[in-house]
Amino acid sequence: MWRRSRGKVLTWGRGNSGQLGHGDMDCLLSPKIVMSLESYCITQVSAGWSHSGFVSDEGCVFTCGDGSFGQLGHGDYRSHCSPVKVSFFVNKHVEQIACGMRHSLVLLKDGSGNLLYGFGSGKRGQLGISIDRIKSVNAPEIIRGFDDVQIITITANADHNAALSADGELYTWGRGFGATSDFLSPQQSPSSLKFSKVALGWNHALVLSDNGEVFMLGGCHHGMLSNPEITTLSKHLSDGAVLERVPGLDGIKVVDIAAGAEHSAIVTEEGVIKIWGWGEHGQLGLGSSRDESSPKTVSLGVEVERKNGTVRVYCGSGYTYAISTFCS
Repeated sequence: MWRRSRGKVLTWGRGNSGQLGHGDMDCLLSPKIVMSLESYCITQVSAGWSHSGFVSDEGCVFTCGDGSFGQLGHGDYRSHCSPVKVSFFVNKHVEQIACGMRHSLVLLKDGSGNLLYGFGSGKRGQLGISIDRIKSVNAPEIIRGFDDVQIITITANADHNAALSADGELYTWGRGFGATSDFLSPQQSPSSLKFSKVALGWNHALVLSDNGEVFMLGGCHHGMLSNPEITTLSKHLSDGAVLERVPGLDGIKVVDIAAGAEHSAIVTEEGVIKIWGWGEHGQLGLGSSRDESSPKTVSLGVEVERKNGTVRVYCGSGYTYAISTFCS
């Protein structure tokens, strides 16, 4: 877990691979500032399974944690307990980093195409750097398939990735969704819809369209597939993947989405949180540990300002948290 405050990074939780960045492999029960990043203004971070990435306002990128698959990008397979600057990007301006289970993506800030790099494990095609499956690479390599495409946001989880272009186009690659095969290179959704946000779980993805509709890819575990019988609302992707509109949201405009390991959450325009999927640990917030196959409204138990997305929701592997930006 991490937290950023005015460019400072605080981490806590599991640190057995050095992913917390404090120079050791200890676990922490409370937040602690990452001292080696104190002289930098960190603007974006990403937490993988056992490694972490940090991007500064000057476009530098640092990684730490487990490096046994090359996911730290330092040209070797060493692990690091403190953040180390990725030398490959020293003369480039990094915009974002996205950490998956055993791989990482880096997006550069540039006006041309071919801005996306991958490194780490590639056995499911999640690196997108070759027409063949690759066990692993330990230094950044350019991801194929984005000629003349301006990517503005990236996300990674488990063994797959997603990206959105400046034109609202959706790309996915790596481990396939549902019954689909793995994608060894980025695949563009053939949908005519334009998308504003994508969130990845272990086996599924949520996608938010510009007009506030929510679609879903995959998700056949723990009730995450909202309604597999609804096919008239589906958009088919290449190789049989289905982009299915989440049912039960007719007439509702959605402003935010989030995906946990195997559960999903949305925030409506009125600030209402709806949630579904795997509920074993109480992560659905519905007062039980049952799974739910369709969106259910979460009662926050406190008064919050419900207007224009002032409530945000975030999903971890087996937990969820919400933030209200309204201050009285």
